[in-house]
Amino acid sequence: MDQQHVLFIAKACHEANRVWCQSEGDNSQMHWDYAEQWQRDSAIKGVEFRLKNPDAPASAQHDAWSADKKADGWVYGEVKDAAAKTHPCLIPFNELPVFQQKKDRLFQAIVDALK
Repeated sequence: MDQQHVLFIAKACHEANRVWCQSEGDNSQMHWDYAEQWQRDSAIKGVEFRLKNPDAPASAQHDAWSADKKADGWVYGEVKDAAAKTHPCLIPFNELPVFQQKKDRLFQAIVDALK
């Protein structure tokens, strides 16, 4: 798959996640066109992981995301803070709130539908 199509899928995933978060009152994610580059890169890496691992469970998707974040210096924190590189979802998948688990599954479903 060419990089342009990967980018298209990443944008769709980001936007779906943004709207998903808004449904819970979390308006912290910016539209793709205004999102920080690290957010875009995270979505792209997530798409690439799913394309290479189409049968991976959502927990593996989350583990890959967590590993990328930790490699970039992020740590667990009760509040998502890009400047401090803290994120409340840097915990095992099965400890995530159901809402966050569903967000990971939504991401995978979008990749699967658009690949």
